[in-house]
Amino acid sequence: MTEYEITSKERLTENAFRIRVRAPLIAEARRPGQFVILSLDGEYGERIPLTIVDSDVVEGTVTLVFQVVGLTTRLLSMLEVGDSLASLVGPLGAPTRIEKVGKVVCVAGGIGVTPLYPIAKAMKEAGNTVTVIQGARNAGALILEKEIAEVADEVVLCTDDGSKGCRALVTAPLKEMCEGVSKPDLVLAIGPPVMMKFCAETTRPYGVRTIVSLNSIMVDGTGMCGGCRVTVGGETRFVCVDGPEFDGHKVDFDNMIARLGSYRPCERAALECRLDAEIERIKDARRPRAPRKG
Repeated sequence: MTEYEITSKERLTENAFRIRVRAPLIAEARRPGQFVILSLDGEYGERIPLTIVDSDVVEGTVTLVFQVVGLTTRLLSMLEVGDSLASLVGPLGAPTRIEKVGKVVCVAGGIGVTPLYPIAKAMKEAGNTVTVIQGARNAGALILEKEIAEVADEVVLCTDDGSKGCRALVTAPLKEMCEGVSKPDLVLAIGPPVMMKFCAETTRPYGVRTIVSLNSIMVDGTGMCGGCRVTVGGETRFVCVDGPEFDGHKVDFDNMIARLGSYRPCERAALECRLDAEIERIKDARRPRAPRKG
């Protein structure tokens, strides 16, 4: 058995994958809301944060779900069962505050359902009534539907094209719930920054406490590099150690969105210039080696 070995791999959609990775210490220590930072090449590779979706203490594995968007996730999608990651650091971030508050509405946009699932599960186990609003571009982009249905009292599906559920943005049913006789006691929103921004703006007039989980630029995951800084309530916070969850009504989303776009030219260049070389490196690592003589 190899440390950080991939023990299972499943394709969820055209660009989304679920893998289990051997990491017994992380599996034992992780809590809902926490994440890991992984690297495929310990010397030169990019380090990316991924939420811990689930864990199996007996098997000593953690479950990760990712979407192919750049060089590292493209290469990660090419790894197979038996391959290993160069490093896996975690669990990082402050765990979600799990408490019995009453009616909890969890709003997920796209791949945001990945970090939302363990939180919704824990909120239900704490005795809350849990409603999940899950949105995606189309029916084919919806993931973890079965898992969400098992932990939620109610599930509302929204797709941009109406191919499944209602044809609406996730903010539409969220607004209806806030205007209802029994409005939510807590809203948890996870997804693209723009989606979280408008969820927070939807709940603001109704005074509904809204927590968002931010996935910003990260490097070391310990708060030293400052790459993950965001502005919350007019003050600088670091997502990797102060978050990833913050009061959605206090997050400066416009500043965060601008910062997330600052490295896109570099990301495109890395994908164009390094992809072929990195693929060859992966292939070379799998080639059988001739036994040493003598």
